[in-house]
Amino acid sequence: MAVRVDVEFGAKDAFKAVKRGDLIVVVDVLRCTSSIVSALANGAKAVIPTETLKEAYRLSEQRPDFLLAGERKGHKLRGFDLGNSPLEFVQEAVEGKTVIMTTTSGTHALVRCRRAEHVLVGAFLNAAAVAKKAAEIAQKEKVNVSFVLAGEEDLFSLEDFLCAGAIASEFPIEGVDFSDEALAAVLGFERVKGALSEYVGKSRHAKHLFELGFGRDVEFSCMLNRFEIVPVYVDGKVTLIR
Repeated sequence: MAVRVDVEFGAKDAFKAVKRGDLIVVVDVLRCTSSIVSALANGAKAVIPTETLKEAYRLSEQRPDFLLAGERKGHKLRGFDLGNSPLEFVQEAVEGKTVIMTTTSGTHALVRCRRAEHVLVGAFLNAAAVAKKAAEIAQKEKVNVSFVLAGEEDLFSLEDFLCAGAIASEFPIEGVDFSDEALAAVLGFERVKGALSEYVGKSRHAKHLFELGFGRDVEFSCMLNRFEIVPVYVDGKVTLIR
Protein backbone atom coordinates (compact mmCIF):
# COMPACT_ATOMS: atom_id res chain seq x y z
CA MET A 1 0.00 0.00 0.00
CA ALA A 2 1.33 3.43 -0.96
CA VAL A 3 1.32 5.91 1.91
CA ARG A 4 -0.49 9.10 0.95
CA VAL A 5 0.99 12.31 2.32
CA ASP A 6 -1.31 15.32 2.61
CA VAL A 7 -1.34 18.81 4.12
CA GLU A 8 -3.99 20.69 6.11
CA PHE A 9 -3.23 24.41 6.20
CA GLY A 10 -4.72 25.43 9.55
CA ALA A 11 -5.61 24.14 12.99
CA LYS A 12 -9.28 24.53 12.09
CA ASP A 13 -8.88 21.74 9.51
CA ALA A 14 -7.21 19.27 11.86
CA PHE A 15 -10.50 17.39 12.17
CA LYS A 16 -10.22 16.34 8.51
CA ALA A 17 -6.96 14.50 9.15
CA VAL A 18 -8.32 13.02 12.37
CA LYS A 19 -11.47 11.81 10.59
CA ARG A 20 -9.36 10.15 7.89
CA GLY A 21 -7.46 8.23 10.55
CA ASP A 22 -4.12 9.62 9.38
CA LEU A 23 -0.91 9.78 11.31
CA ILE A 24 -0.60 13.51 11.98
CA VAL A 25 2.52 15.66 12.11
CA VAL A 26 1.75 19.00 13.77
CA VAL A 27 3.96 21.90 12.67
CA ASP A 28 4.22 25.40 14.15
CA VAL A 29 7.81 26.36 13.43
CA LEU A 30 7.59 29.91 14.81
CA ARG A 31 7.63 28.95 17.53
CA CYS A 32 5.57 26.37 19.40
CA THR A 33 6.80 23.08 17.94
CA SER A 34 10.39 24.34 17.88
CA SER A 35 10.07 25.17 21.58
CA ILE A 36 8.60 21.75 22.36
CA VAL A 37 11.42 20.01 20.51
CA SER A 38 13.98 22.17 22.30
CA ALA A 39 12.40 21.52 25.71
CA LEU A 40 12.37 17.74 25.30
CA ALA A 41 15.85 17.69 23.79
CA ASN A 42 17.07 19.51 26.89
CA GLY A 43 15.57 17.04 29.33
CA ALA A 44 11.99 18.13 29.98
CA LYS A 45 9.82 15.17 31.05
CA ALA A 46 6.74 16.29 29.15
CA VAL A 47 4.91 19.26 27.64
CA ILE A 48 1.17 19.62 28.24
CA PRO A 49 -0.44 21.81 25.54
CA THR A 50 -3.61 23.75 26.35
CA GLU A 51 -5.91 25.75 24.10
CA THR A 52 -6.90 28.38 26.64
CA LEU A 53 -5.22 30.50 29.29
CA LYS A 54 -7.92 29.44 31.73
CA GLU A 55 -6.98 25.78 31.36
CA ALA A 56 -3.28 26.55 31.67
CA TYR A 57 -3.81 28.49 34.90
CA ARG A 58 -6.09 25.74 36.27
CA LEU A 59 -3.47 23.05 35.64
CA SER A 60 -0.79 25.26 37.15
CA GLU A 61 -2.83 25.70 40.33
CA GLN A 62 -3.25 21.94 40.58
CA ARG A 63 0.42 21.28 39.91
CA PRO A 64 2.51 24.27 41.05
CA ASP A 65 5.64 22.15 40.50
CA PHE A 66 5.01 22.27 36.74
CA LEU A 67 6.49 25.11 34.69
CA LEU A 68 4.08 27.48 32.96
CA ALA A 69 5.09 28.59 29.47
CA GLY A 70 3.52 30.36 26.53
CA GLU A 71 2.53 33.55 24.80
CA ARG A 72 -0.21 35.58 23.22
CA LYS A 73 0.62 37.68 20.16
CA GLY A 74 4.27 36.76 20.69
CA HIS A 75 4.53 38.15 24.22
CA LYS A 76 5.34 36.14 27.35
CA LEU A 77 2.41 36.15 29.75
CA ARG A 78 2.43 37.69 33.20
CA GLY A 79 3.25 35.16 35.91
CA PHE A 80 4.61 32.60 33.44
CA ASP A 81 7.97 30.93 34.01
CA LEU A 82 8.84 30.87 30.31
CA GLY A 83 7.61 32.43 27.11
CA ASN A 84 7.58 30.68 23.74
CA SER A 85 11.19 31.13 22.68
CA PRO A 86 12.97 27.84 21.90
CA LEU A 87 16.11 29.48 23.28
CA GLU A 88 14.50 29.72 26.74
CA PHE A 89 14.02 25.96 27.07
CA VAL A 90 17.61 25.27 28.07
CA GLN A 91 18.67 22.32 30.20
CA GLU A 92 19.06 24.43 33.34
CA ALA A 93 15.45 25.60 33.06
CA VAL A 94 13.58 22.46 32.02
CA GLU A 95 15.53 19.30 32.85
CA GLY A 96 13.31 16.88 34.75
CA LYS A 97 10.35 19.29 34.57
CA THR A 98 6.87 19.07 33.09
CA VAL A 99 5.86 22.17 31.14
CA ILE A 100 2.31 23.45 30.71
CA MET A 101 2.22 25.37 27.42
CA THR A 102 -0.36 27.62 25.79
CA THR A 103 0.32 29.59 22.61
CA THR A 104 -1.61 31.61 20.07
CA SER A 105 -1.70 28.89 17.39
CA GLY A 106 0.48 25.84 17.98
CA THR A 107 -1.12 24.39 21.07
CA HIS A 108 -4.54 24.84 19.43
CA ALA A 109 -3.40 22.65 16.55
CA LEU A 110 -2.08 19.98 18.90
CA VAL A 111 -5.18 19.84 21.08
CA ARG A 112 -7.44 19.62 18.05
CA CYS A 113 -5.56 16.48 16.99
CA ARG A 114 -5.98 14.77 20.37
CA ARG A 115 -8.39 12.12 19.06
CA ALA A 116 -5.92 10.87 16.45
CA GLU A 117 -4.10 7.65 17.24
CA HIS A 118 -0.69 8.93 16.14
CA VAL A 119 0.36 12.59 16.56
CA LEU A 120 3.99 13.61 16.12
CA VAL A 121 5.52 17.07 16.66
CA GLY A 122 7.64 18.36 13.81
CA ALA A 123 10.02 21.26 13.22
CA PHE A 124 13.04 22.01 11.09
CA LEU A 125 15.06 21.09 14.18
CA ASN A 126 14.02 17.41 13.98
CA ALA A 127 12.78 17.04 10.40
CA ALA A 128 14.71 13.91 9.42
CA ALA A 129 13.95 12.07 12.67
CA VAL A 130 10.22 12.80 12.39
CA ALA A 131 10.15 11.73 8.74
CA LYS A 132 11.82 8.43 9.52
CA LYS A 133 9.46 7.63 12.39
CA ALA A 134 6.33 8.79 10.53
CA ALA A 135 7.17 6.63 7.52
CA GLU A 136 7.93 3.66 9.76
CA ILE A 137 4.62 3.92 11.65
CA ALA A 138 2.57 4.63 8.52
CA GLN A 139 3.92 1.59 6.71
CA LYS A 140 3.57 -0.67 9.73
CA GLU A 141 0.04 0.48 10.66
CA LYS A 142 -1.08 0.95 7.03
CA VAL A 143 -2.20 4.53 7.58
CA ASN A 144 -1.63 7.74 5.63
CA VAL A 145 0.18 10.86 6.82
CA SER A 146 -1.15 14.40 7.16
CA PHE A 147 0.69 17.54 8.12
CA VAL A 148 -1.44 19.88 10.20
CA LEU A 149 0.05 23.36 9.93
CA ALA A 150 -0.85 25.67 12.79
CA GLY A 151 -0.43 28.80 10.71
CA GLU A 152 -0.97 32.18 12.31
CA GLU A 153 -4.58 32.36 13.49
CA ASP A 154 -5.46 29.77 10.82
CA LEU A 155 -3.91 31.80 7.97
CA PHE A 156 -1.50 30.21 5.51
CA SER A 157 2.00 30.11 6.98
CA LEU A 158 5.03 30.06 4.69
CA GLU A 159 7.38 28.73 7.37
CA ASP A 160 5.08 25.86 8.35
CA PHE A 161 4.56 24.98 4.68
CA LEU A 162 8.31 24.86 4.08
CA CYS A 163 8.78 22.76 7.21
CA ALA A 164 6.22 20.24 5.98
CA GLY A 165 8.29 20.11 2.81
CA ALA A 166 11.50 19.62 4.77
CA ILE A 167 10.02 16.64 6.62
CA ALA A 168 8.27 15.17 3.59
CA SER A 169 11.46 15.43 1.54
CA GLU A 170 13.03 12.91 3.92
CA PHE A 171 10.34 10.28 3.26
CA PRO A 172 11.42 7.29 1.17
CA ILE A 173 10.41 7.94 -2.44
CA GLU A 174 9.14 4.42 -3.04
CA GLY A 175 5.75 3.67 -1.58
CA VAL A 176 4.78 7.32 -0.99
CA ASP A 177 2.04 9.21 -2.84
CA PHE A 178 2.28 12.97 -2.35
CA SER A 179 -0.81 15.13 -2.73
CA ASP A 180 -0.34 18.24 -4.86
CA GLU A 181 -0.07 20.30 -1.67
CA ALA A 182 2.55 18.02 -0.14
CA LEU A 183 4.55 17.90 -3.38
CA ALA A 184 4.43 21.70 -3.61
CA ALA A 185 5.79 21.89 -0.06
CA VAL A 186 8.67 19.57 -0.95
CA LEU A 187 9.49 21.54 -4.10
CA GLY A 188 9.31 24.80 -2.17
CA PHE A 189 11.67 23.53 0.50
CA GLU A 190 14.13 22.14 -2.02
CA ARG A 191 14.19 25.55 -3.72
CA VAL A 192 15.08 27.52 -0.56
CA LYS A 193 16.88 25.06 1.71
CA GLY A 194 20.26 26.61 0.97
CA ALA A 195 19.09 29.91 2.47
CA LEU A 196 16.30 28.72 4.74
CA SER A 197 16.47 31.37 7.45
CA GLU A 198 16.62 34.10 4.80
CA TYR A 199 13.40 32.96 3.13
CA VAL A 200 11.57 32.11 6.36
CA GLY A 201 12.59 35.58 7.53
CA LYS A 202 10.46 37.05 4.73
CA SER A 203 7.29 35.47 6.13
CA ARG A 204 4.61 37.53 7.84
CA HIS A 205 5.08 35.95 11.25
CA ALA A 206 8.88 36.06 11.14
CA LYS A 207 8.72 39.80 10.42
CA HIS A 208 6.48 40.20 13.47
CA LEU A 209 8.97 38.30 15.63
CA PHE A 210 11.84 40.42 14.36
CA GLU A 211 9.87 43.51 15.36
CA LEU A 212 9.44 42.06 18.86
CA GLY A 213 13.17 41.38 19.15
CA PHE A 214 13.00 37.61 18.56
CA GLY A 215 15.22 37.43 15.48
CA ARG A 216 17.45 34.81 17.11
CA ASP A 217 14.40 32.59 17.58
CA VAL A 218 13.77 32.66 13.84
CA GLU A 219 17.38 31.77 13.08
CA PHE A 220 17.47 28.96 15.64
CA SER A 221 14.15 27.53 14.49
CA CYS A 222 15.51 27.27 10.94
CA MET A 223 18.37 24.96 11.93
CA LEU A 224 17.88 21.67 10.11
CA ASN A 225 18.16 18.37 11.99
CA ARG A 226 19.80 19.75 15.11
CA PHE A 227 18.07 17.07 17.20
CA GLU A 228 17.40 13.39 16.51
CA ILE A 229 14.27 13.19 18.64
CA VAL A 230 10.61 12.52 17.92
CA PRO A 231 8.00 14.02 20.26
CA VAL A 232 4.64 12.26 20.37
CA TYR A 233 1.34 13.65 21.69
CA VAL A 234 -0.53 11.01 23.67
CA ASP A 235 -3.08 11.28 26.49
CA GLY A 236 -2.86 15.04 26.64
CA LYS A 237 0.90 15.40 26.86
CA VAL A 238 3.92 15.45 24.58
CA THR A 239 6.81 13.14 25.43
CA LEU A 240 9.62 11.50 23.50
CA ILE A 241 9.00 8.32 21.54
CA ARG A 242 11.04 5.56 23.09
